[in-house]
Amino acid sequence: MNKADLINYVAENAGLSKISAADAVEAVLSGITSTLANGDSVSLVGFGTFSVADRAARTARNPRTGEAIQVAASKAPKFKPGKALKDAVK
Repeated sequence: MNKADLINYVAENAGLSKISAADAVEAVLSGITSTLANGDSVSLVGFGTFSVADRAARTARNPRTGEAIQVAASKAPKFKPGKALKDAVK
């Protein structure tokens, strides 16, 4: 399912127009993105938790040359599925 499919699904199941459903999906994704950008987490009970993981600086190797390179510390989005989602996928 891609974003367009999700918008169509929301429109059909919520009885909304595609424009309203697109606005709703965009609002949810924007809210999650801005919350993660601020370093906070988003918890959707039964679905899962979106959070930010800190990645420490490390030394890596260029596979072509074998040369050691420094990889800077960074932050990455992380998702941990909730129990209801895990059970639904089984």
